[in-house]
Amino acid sequence: MKIYTKGGDKGETGLFGGKRVPKDDTRVSAYGELDELNAVLGLAHSHGLPEQIAECVLRVQTELFTVGSVLATPDAASNAKIPKPQTSWVEALEKEIDLAETELPPLKNFILPGGVPAAGWLHLARATCRRAERAIVALSHKEPVEPLVEVYVNRLSDWLFVMARLANHRAGAVEPIWAPRR
Repeated sequence: MKIYTKGGDKGETGLFGGKRVPKDDTRVSAYGELDELNAVLGLAHSHGLPEQIAECVLRVQTELFTVGSVLATPDAASNAKIPKPQTSWVEALEKEIDLAETELPPLKNFILPGGVPAAGWLHLARATCRRAERAIVALSHKEPVEPLVEVYVNRLSDWLFVMARLANHRAGAVEPIWAPRR
Protein backbone atom coordinates (compact mmCIF):
# COMPACT_ATOMS: atom_id res chain seq x y z
CA MET A 1 0.00 0.00 0.00
CA LYS A 2 1.38 3.39 -0.97
CA ILE A 3 1.51 6.05 1.71
CA TYR A 4 0.57 8.76 -0.76
CA THR A 5 -2.69 8.76 -2.71
CA LYS A 6 -2.52 12.21 -4.35
CA GLY A 7 -6.16 12.62 -3.27
CA GLY A 8 -5.30 15.62 -1.13
CA ASP A 9 -3.25 17.50 -3.68
CA LYS A 10 -6.03 20.02 -4.24
CA GLY A 11 -6.70 20.81 -0.59
CA GLU A 12 -9.30 18.15 0.19
CA THR A 13 -9.25 15.06 2.35
CA GLY A 14 -11.52 12.07 2.79
CA LEU A 15 -13.46 11.36 5.95
CA PHE A 16 -14.40 7.85 7.06
CA GLY A 17 -17.38 6.93 4.95
CA GLY A 18 -15.92 8.52 1.81
CA LYS A 19 -17.11 12.14 2.02
CA ARG A 20 -14.51 14.65 0.76
CA VAL A 21 -14.07 17.94 2.61
CA PRO A 22 -11.58 20.84 2.53
CA LYS A 23 -8.53 20.25 4.70
CA ASP A 24 -9.43 23.32 6.75
CA ASP A 25 -12.88 21.90 7.59
CA THR A 26 -13.80 22.22 11.28
CA ARG A 27 -14.04 18.44 11.60
CA VAL A 28 -10.58 17.93 10.10
CA SER A 29 -9.17 20.57 12.45
CA ALA A 30 -10.68 18.79 15.45
CA TYR A 31 -9.22 15.38 14.73
CA GLY A 32 -6.00 16.96 13.45
CA GLU A 33 -5.48 18.58 16.84
CA LEU A 34 -5.91 15.16 18.47
CA ASP A 35 -3.31 13.76 16.07
CA GLU A 36 -0.88 16.47 17.15
CA LEU A 37 -1.65 15.74 20.80
CA ASN A 38 -0.90 12.07 20.18
CA ALA A 39 2.46 13.00 18.63
CA VAL A 40 3.34 15.18 21.62
CA LEU A 41 2.47 12.28 23.92
CA GLY A 42 4.81 10.09 21.87
CA LEU A 43 7.58 12.60 22.53
CA ALA A 44 6.76 12.68 26.24
CA HIS A 45 6.90 8.89 26.29
CA SER A 46 10.31 8.90 24.60
CA HIS A 47 11.79 11.20 27.24
CA GLY A 48 11.91 8.79 30.15
CA LEU A 49 8.59 8.98 31.92
CA PRO A 50 8.25 6.93 35.09
CA GLU A 51 7.09 3.43 34.08
CA GLN A 52 3.56 3.73 35.50
CA ILE A 53 2.96 7.06 33.74
CA ALA A 54 4.52 5.73 30.52
CA GLU A 55 2.09 2.80 30.48
CA CYS A 56 -0.84 5.16 31.00
CA VAL A 57 0.39 7.44 28.20
CA LEU A 58 0.40 4.49 25.78
CA ARG A 59 -3.16 3.67 26.81
CA VAL A 60 -4.23 7.28 26.27
CA GLN A 61 -2.57 7.32 22.84
CA THR A 62 -4.68 4.31 21.85
CA GLU A 63 -7.82 5.97 23.21
CA LEU A 64 -7.02 9.14 21.25
CA PHE A 65 -6.96 7.14 18.03
CA THR A 66 -10.49 5.99 18.80
CA VAL A 67 -11.65 9.51 19.65
CA GLY A 68 -10.08 10.81 16.45
CA SER A 69 -11.78 8.13 14.38
CA VAL A 70 -15.15 9.10 15.88
CA LEU A 71 -14.51 12.72 14.91
CA ALA A 72 -13.41 11.68 11.41
CA THR A 73 -16.66 9.80 10.84
CA PRO A 74 -19.64 12.11 10.35
CA ASP A 75 -21.85 9.53 8.65
CA ALA A 76 -24.04 7.69 11.17
CA ALA A 77 -23.96 4.47 9.13
CA SER A 78 -20.16 4.45 8.98
CA ASN A 79 -19.92 5.64 12.58
CA ALA A 80 -21.72 2.49 13.75
CA LYS A 81 -18.76 0.44 12.51
CA ILE A 82 -16.02 2.11 14.55
CA PRO A 83 -15.20 1.79 18.25
CA LYS A 84 -16.58 4.43 20.60
CA PRO A 85 -15.06 6.22 23.58
CA GLN A 86 -16.03 4.59 26.87
CA THR A 87 -17.17 6.09 30.15
CA SER A 88 -14.61 3.81 31.80
CA TRP A 89 -11.86 5.82 30.09
CA VAL A 90 -12.99 9.00 31.84
CA GLU A 91 -13.32 7.09 35.11
CA ALA A 92 -9.76 5.74 34.74
CA LEU A 93 -8.40 9.26 34.18
CA GLU A 94 -10.24 10.52 37.26
CA LYS A 95 -9.00 7.61 39.37
CA GLU A 96 -5.40 8.22 38.25
CA ILE A 97 -5.72 11.95 38.96
CA ASP A 98 -7.05 11.25 42.45
CA LEU A 99 -4.31 8.69 43.16
CA ALA A 100 -1.55 11.01 41.92
CA GLU A 101 -2.84 13.86 44.04
CA THR A 102 -2.37 11.74 47.18
CA GLU A 103 1.35 11.63 46.34
CA LEU A 104 1.74 15.26 45.27
CA PRO A 105 2.11 18.27 47.53
CA PRO A 106 -1.08 20.35 47.49
CA LEU A 107 -1.18 22.96 44.76
CA LYS A 108 -1.28 26.39 46.41
CA ASN A 109 -0.01 28.55 43.54
CA PHE A 110 0.04 28.58 39.79
CA ILE A 111 3.11 26.78 38.50
CA LEU A 112 5.12 27.38 35.37
CA PRO A 113 5.24 24.53 32.85
CA GLY A 114 8.57 22.76 32.74
CA GLY A 115 10.76 20.65 34.93
CA VAL A 116 12.36 17.47 33.64
CA PRO A 117 12.03 16.97 29.87
CA ALA A 118 9.30 14.33 30.11
CA ALA A 119 7.21 16.59 32.34
CA GLY A 120 7.78 19.51 29.99
CA TRP A 121 6.40 17.41 27.14
CA LEU A 122 3.38 16.50 29.27
CA HIS A 123 2.79 20.19 29.93
CA LEU A 124 2.94 20.82 26.18
CA ALA A 125 0.53 17.91 25.69
CA ARG A 126 -1.88 19.59 28.13
CA ALA A 127 -1.80 22.83 26.18
CA THR A 128 -2.24 20.91 22.92
CA CYS A 129 -5.15 19.03 24.48
CA ARG A 130 -6.83 22.32 25.41
CA ARG A 131 -6.45 23.48 21.80
CA ALA A 132 -7.97 20.21 20.61
CA GLU A 133 -10.83 20.72 23.03
CA ARG A 134 -11.49 24.18 21.60
CA ALA A 135 -11.56 22.72 18.08
CA ILE A 136 -13.98 19.99 19.18
CA VAL A 137 -16.27 22.56 20.81
CA ALA A 138 -16.17 24.63 17.61
CA LEU A 139 -17.19 21.52 15.65
CA SER A 140 -20.01 20.84 18.12
CA HIS A 141 -21.48 24.25 17.30
CA LYS A 142 -21.81 23.17 13.66
CA GLU A 143 -22.48 19.44 13.83
CA PRO A 144 -23.36 16.85 16.45
CA VAL A 145 -20.38 15.47 18.36
CA GLU A 146 -20.45 12.36 20.52
CA PRO A 147 -20.88 13.92 24.01
CA LEU A 148 -18.33 11.62 25.62
CA VAL A 149 -15.67 13.00 23.28
CA GLU A 150 -15.89 16.43 24.90
CA VAL A 151 -15.92 14.96 28.41
CA TYR A 152 -12.94 12.72 27.71
CA VAL A 153 -10.79 15.47 26.20
CA ASN A 154 -11.65 17.88 29.02
CA ARG A 155 -10.68 15.32 31.66
CA LEU A 156 -7.57 14.38 29.71
CA SER A 157 -6.18 17.90 29.95
CA ASP A 158 -6.58 17.76 33.74
CA TRP A 159 -4.89 14.35 33.76
CA LEU A 160 -1.97 15.63 31.69
CA PHE A 161 -1.41 18.51 34.12
CA VAL A 162 -1.36 16.16 37.09
CA MET A 163 0.88 13.62 35.31
CA ALA A 164 3.35 16.41 34.47
CA ARG A 165 3.42 17.37 38.13
CA LEU A 166 3.83 13.72 39.14
CA ALA A 167 6.70 13.18 36.68
CA ASN A 168 8.48 16.20 38.15
CA HIS A 169 7.76 15.08 41.70
CA ARG A 170 9.11 11.59 41.12
CA ALA A 171 12.22 13.05 39.47
CA GLY A 172 12.78 15.39 42.43
CA ALA A 173 12.33 18.46 40.24
CA VAL A 174 11.09 21.65 41.89
CA GLU A 175 7.99 23.14 40.29
CA PRO A 176 8.62 26.81 39.59
CA ILE A 177 5.93 29.01 41.12
CA TRP A 178 4.43 31.75 39.02
CA ALA A 179 5.27 35.07 40.61
CA PRO A 180 3.81 37.94 38.61
CA ARG A 181 6.22 40.79 38.04
CA ARG A 182 5.05 44.12 39.32
